[in-house]
Amino acid sequence: MGAKKNYRIGVIPGDGIGPEILREGVKVVRAAADACGFSIEFVEYDFSGERYLKTGKLVSDEDIARLRQLDAIFLGAVGHPDVPPGILEKGVLLKIRFSLDQYINLRPVKLYPGVFTPLKDKGPDEIDYVVVRENTEGAYCGMGGTFKQGTDDEVATQIDISTRRGVERCIRYAFELARRRNRKRTVTVVDKANVLTYAGDLWRRTAREVAQEFDDIRLDFAFVDATCMWMVKNPEWFDVIVTNNMFGDIITDLAAMTQGGLGIAAGGNINPGGVSMFEPIHGSAPKYAGKNVACPLATIAAGGMMLEVLGETEAAVRIERAIARATGERYIASLEAGKMGMSTSEAGDLIARFVAG
Repeated sequence: MGAKKNYRIGVIPGDGIGPEILREGVKVVRAAADACGFSIEFVEYDFSGERYLKTGKLVSDEDIARLRQLDAIFLGAVGHPDVPPGILEKGVLLKIRFSLDQYINLRPVKLYPGVFTPLKDKGPDEIDYVVVRENTEGAYCGMGGTFKQGTDDEVATQIDISTRRGVERCIRYAFELARRRNRKRTVTVVDKANVLTYAGDLWRRTAREVAQEFDDIRLDFAFVDATCMWMVKNPEWFDVIVTNNMFGDIITDLAAMTQGGLGIAAGGNINPGGVSMFEPIHGSAPKYAGKNVACPLATIAAGGMMLEVLGETEAAVRIERAIARATGERYIASLEAGKMGMSTSEAGDLIARFVAG
């Protein structure tokens, strides 16, 4: 038998409900590790709004150097009502994503059994696709500026950057994912190439070139506005969507609503050859902080994604099945905070028990 694997996972509890939900995510990941015969060392990092307000510190280059030594990062939620918008996003989340070159934002859109969707006559068979969002370029690079600020002649620019290298590696990841999923074996490139012609041409031309290496995968194209309509009307059309940073940010929030809301939506910021970070899509929800009522399923699902990317497929499947059992058999009545029929910690105990069994 081979040596027992051990992983070093950084945990960032963050703000609001972050510490509560991450505690349950860690609990479930530990249960999966115990059941599957590997071990995890969790290393905590205090990158939060509270820390910033007390010390003025965000994420330093020294912090990044330490994060590079990890196998993965597990994040709760970052966001504080007393910190102006943009500071924590840029100084913590984007700092980690860009510094660790987490160039894929992976968002599974999966409706679990028993979970309500606002889409009429759609169920788990119809809502099961993945959005691959380019995560380190686009309009979020921070390139641009202002001129004559505060006057009637003010000009503001925000430059949307797409590089051949960045686009190609994102599209290639999408094709490889479609092959691994082995469902509809389709990659849909989502853009606005009829108006944003230069970037659209780069994405479409690159996609066609990459597709030549994947003759078992069908390539499709869709404009982002039409995609939003089809995500509501015909979500079963999709398998793997690949798109740029801004479009991906927007459509994944719409997708989250179709799968039951932010209480179940998980995401990964992935560097396939480096350190990746996994998190629930929802925010820090400060009004629920400390009440032990927030739904931890999105965080638990993010933990399952983390184990999948680390190569612990059996453990990831155990978590996926445990969540499906908890929702499908109505152990958890609702994904809304305070309406689950149990506390945050009880929900974590339930999933951990199912994982272990």
